[in-house]
Amino acid sequence: MSSLDAAVAAARALDQPLAGRRALVTGGSRGLGREIAIAFAAAGADVAVASRKKDACEELAEELASATGRRVTAHAAHVGDWDRLDPLLDEVEQELGPLDVLVNNAGMAPLYSSLEEVSEALFDKVFAVNVRGPFRLMAAAGKRMVARGGGAILNISSMGSQRPTAGDLPYTAAKSALNTLTAGFAQEYGPSVRVNTILAGPFATDISKAWDPEAVARMAQDWPAKRVGEPHEIVGAALYLCGPHATYTTGALLAVDGGRLAAP
Repeated sequence: MSSLDAAVAAARALDQPLAGRRALVTGGSRGLGREIAIAFAAAGADVAVASRKKDACEELAEELASATGRRVTAHAAHVGDWDRLDPLLDEVEQELGPLDVLVNNAGMAPLYSSLEEVSEALFDKVFAVNVRGPFRLMAAAGKRMVARGGGAILNISSMGSQRPTAGDLPYTAAKSALNTLTAGFAQEYGPSVRVNTILAGPFATDISKAWDPEAVARMAQDWPAKRVGEPHEIVGAALYLCGPHATYTTGALLAVDGGRLAAP
């Protein structure tokens, strides 16, 4: 195949960049995870949707399979439960086949009145969901991917990991740790498995309902985009990092934050 033919084939692949791939999306029944699961199925992937609430996963799986014609499975899993994660990977492989893409999207950012009021239980729970679970999934799924010849892992972190505040410190510390895991796993499982992270900014998901809209609007005036993001605006970056056009991208932290990190 000539270089021109290869370029044309690559451009055509943009219509279905994940055709024939099998992807697991944690926290996939709502928010950014839901948008990523929808985009992946529309891009040709078979998708396993996992979250704590299986009924929500089943509802999305049924609707998404009907809309796209892809195989979409539902799985109940709390990513903070270490012993649940290897069986989760086994379930996905039994129902869909060998995993090509893992998206660590599940996370939690609980509110608290002050740093001194943060309990050990809350702190441990935040790290279990945001760090410990993704670590185990990357370790186990990455090893399987290497044995089969390759794959892609995508972590959903936060721009807060670069701009921590007292109001979200356990969460942003955990996401900073996830950024570090991205670099380490990219080294460990490269070159066949790529590991990247999206630093997500403020998005209008169900979590944003707890925000003070006037305060957010005031803050947003300092950002280049001057607004919060819509959930579907995450999918371009996710498709790129997990697709065939990012084969030289690994260990990267890509901000999708409306320019929040570029602001003073």
